[in-house]
This record gives sequence, structure tokens and C-alpha cells, in this order.
Amino acid sequence: MASSTALLSLLSPVSTPRSLRSLTITSSQPSIFLHSHHRRISAIRASSLAAQPVTATTPQDLVESILSKVNGTDRGVKLAKEGHQEVADVAMQLSKFCVDEPVKCPLIFGEWDVVYCSVPTSPGGGYRTAIGRLIFKTDEMVQVVEAPDIVRNRVSFSLFGFIDGQVSLKGKLKILDEKWIQVVFEPPELKIGSLGFQYGGESEVKLEITYIHEKIRLGKGSRGSLFVFLRCN
Repeated sequence: MASSTALLSLLSPVSTPRSLRSLTITSSQPSIFLHSHHRRISAIRASSLAAQPVTATTPQDLVESILSKVNGTDRGVKLAKEGHQEVADVAMQLSKFCVDEPVKCPLIFGEWDVVYCSVPTSPGGGYRTAIGRLIFKTDEMVQVVEAPDIVRNRVSFSLFGFIDGQVSLKGKLKILDEKWIQVVFEPPELKIGSLGFQYGGESEVKLEITYIHEKIRLGKGSRGSLFVFLRCN
């Protein structure tokens, strides 16, 4: 904020005739109203500036903004419609800063925590439906991308809150173009306590990488689901 500067006018002393001294004295009265009026204008300007929303403009600001919006929402489940729209708006702004050909960026590799999805059942399937969340309390939801083309998804949960379990999938990644990838997963493996078995068949997903950063990764599914991934420490 630019600091205001005071202009000082140096006037050479000039003698004032007696007939004008009374006018000089009374002329100070209007200045009171001028100062008061100036203060009111300053207050109005200050309040109008304070009322203007602060908009994040740098990628780092936008990253912190989107993380603050999804934090504590159970990966988006607890967000209202307006909250989901706010996340989508920030994701749209971040996409403008995405690198060229993000599928070839080495930052995609690593272990990622799924901290948000606009559709709760997209990651985790039936385990993340309203009924599924009552039975399977999600402890963590992780995606590991290993070079050159392996993807591992893992959902850890506690059955009825006291029996540990895990669903894991292993898939092979295929690059479709500069932004889109396809992953074909093997049948999922379910572990509950000491028991473990595979069930179902293969599955396939397509994901557009809309932003990649050393801290977060954004993706959009073929049906429009928005994902926010946070790199695990």
C-alpha cells in the first residue's frame, strides 16, 4: 500500500491589514468542515477497500486455497454444493498454470493421498457410498504411481470401527495424449484381518491431469469427477 506524502508550502510572511484580520480569523471555521468531510471520504474509501475480496492469483496461493477448502471434509463428502463449486473454481484457475504435457512430468510419480473427489463414490466405489461409509470407516485412500507405468490404489478402513481392512488394486498406466492417461486395473484384492482374497473383474479408468505440482496433483475423470491428490510425506 502506497504511503501518503505531505506537501509543505513555505509562504513568505506577509503583513495582514487590520480590516482583514477578523476575516482571517473567521475563515478557520470552514476548514473544520473540510477536515471532517475529508475524514468521512477516507473512511468510506477504507471500508470499500476492506469489502473487496482478496483473490489468490499465484499458483502457490491457489494451491493453499484449494487445500484449505477440502481439509476436514472427509474427501469432499461433507461439502455442500456451494463448497464443491468453490473447489471447482480454484481448480479451474490452477489449470491455467499447468505445465505442457503433464503426463510426461516426473512429478506424477510418488505416493498421493486422495484428499478430495467431487463424487464420493468415484474413489473407493461401494465402500464410499452412504451405507458403505457406515460399515467401512475410511482411514486412508492412497494412490501410488510407480515408474514407468504402474498404479496402485489402496483404501484402508476399519470394519464397524474395530476390524482393520484394506482394498487394493494394481493397474497398468497408458498415456493417451499430452494430458490424458488410462489405467487398466486387475481384479481388486480385499483383506479383512488375516483373510485376503480377490473378487470381481478388471476395471478401467481414464483421467485428465489438469495440474501437477510437487505438492498436489489435480485430475478430472472421463465423467467429470474432480480429484485432488496431496503428496504424502
